Amino acid sequence: MTEKRPGKNLVVLFGDQLTVSIASLRQQSKNDCIVLMAEVMAEATAVRHHKKKLAFVFSAMRHFARELEAAGWAVDYVELEDAENSQSFEGEISRAVARHRSQQVVVTEPSEWRVKEVMNDLASQLPAELTMLPDDRFLASHAEFAAWAKDRKQLRMEFFYRDMRRKTGLLMDGDQPVGGRWNFDAENRKPAELDLFIPSPLRFEPDDITQQVLQLVARRFDGHFGDLEPFWWGVTSDQAHAALEHFLANSLPHFGDYQDAMLEDEDFLYHSVLSHYINIGLLDPLEVCNRVAGEYTAGRAPLNAVEGYIRQIIGWREFVRGLYWLHMPDYLDRNDLAATRDLPDFYWTGKTDMACMAAAIDQTRRQAYAHHIQRLMVTGNFALLVGVEPKQVHQWYLEVYADAYEWVELPNTFGMSQFADGGLLASKPYAASGNYINKMSNHCKSCRYDVKQKTGDAACPFNSLYWDFLVRNETGLGNNARLRQAYSTWGRMAHEKQSAYLSSAAKFLDTLTP
Repeated sequence: MTEKRPGKNLVVLFGDQLTVSIASLRQQSKNDCIVLMAEVMAEATAVRHHKKKLAFVFSAMRHFARELEAAGWAVDYVELEDAENSQSFEGEISRAVARHRSQQVVVTEPSEWRVKEVMNDLASQLPAELTMLPDDRFLASHAEFAAWAKDRKQLRMEFFYRDMRRKTGLLMDGDQPVGGRWNFDAENRKPAELDLFIPSPLRFEPDDITQQVLQLVARRFDGHFGDLEPFWWGVTSDQAHAALEHFLANSLPHFGDYQDAMLEDEDFLYHSVLSHYINIGLLDPLEVCNRVAGEYTAGRAPLNAVEGYIRQIIGWREFVRGLYWLHMPDYLDRNDLAATRDLPDFYWTGKTDMACMAAAIDQTRRQAYAHHIQRLMVTGNFALLVGVEPKQVHQWYLEVYADAYEWVELPNTFGMSQFADGGLLASKPYAASGNYINKMSNHCKSCRYDVKQKTGDAACPFNSLYWDFLVRNETGLGNNARLRQAYSTWGRMAHEKQSAYLSSAAKFLDTLTP
């Protein structure tokens, strides 16, 4: 009897690891391994992802598998509706190990804690050795971030960002930042005007593979949030790079000035709309930063735009990822402001008289996208002010945005948006009245609420909700140095004015339905 020879190594690629530079592929020979990629229902429904996100991930996966095969890799691709599909990562890896008689399984560390735990559990059950490699697409390893964070009383992105600038050399003149300043954010807060020429992101026609995926998503995920079509995103690395070049040429020069602005009927302004490409692997983040920096060197983009964009990637993106892995899984249970309200139903329907909220939610439904100020200072600010339970806010953001993966979305929501982590990430809650939205947008002009009225049925709800939030949370926030002026202002208010604010807030809160 002839003994069966062991099979080739099995390299497992997850749906957000679509790059040949991923560690698990770099360490393998094309002749000695088989690449496993699987569409599984357990991941597609772990949260009820926006239909556009599902179509994007599935199509990008299928295209990447074709590219690997064309480059000489052996690919075992399991589609969602394959009759034998077990519909879980552990099931498909186990089936593939048996199918190919693999004795070695190689994965790059998953981006989410939950999936990493699945892999750790699977390692003890497989009749093969499972090796998990670090995901070195990031600048800071888990150990490096932990070493940076050790013994610091407060973790602030700005100081971490400066270290990443030094590490990469981006926008550095020797040991000093180009332009003599690390941060040009003060120059990036201009409100936009309707007479600006605003370009659109580069759009692509769905090919046959994408059309098949669109039909699949329409058939199997019809009950999920969001519009599936029109679908115009790129789904390959070449298309993502074309979108990058389009941004550099058309939008980057004005990105800095207007990155915080919001306009009715303008979904994108000068934003790159590249984060979903970066987070899935179709664009390398450091390559993007180098290309952006090159535009400044060439004199085609101003420093405030270039620095602001780079800070989002090597600053915030790296920082929140480090924070996520440093504090999970306990981070997900933080609720330091003890918020308990259910998420209002208009987060799903968009049916609200608040023009800013209606616009942000409608855009989210159509595009699976909203920029950082819409997320932080509109939908996030409102949830913070009314006291929505943070896990529900987290769940919503994770479900509705194409670039939302837990490692990046959770710290932004719990730390930056909802202050649920008690100040681990941010030095104060990002709470604001209607005045901020009026300054940075034109939403208030078309709103049935009057942003200049402070109390009463016709007043912008953000105005009274802001003060109600501060009063409600004075025990936890009263000693926050950055809120000292706000609490001092409240303390000097006449009792009648205070009562009017609190009464208006209570009346509005009573109208919210879960």
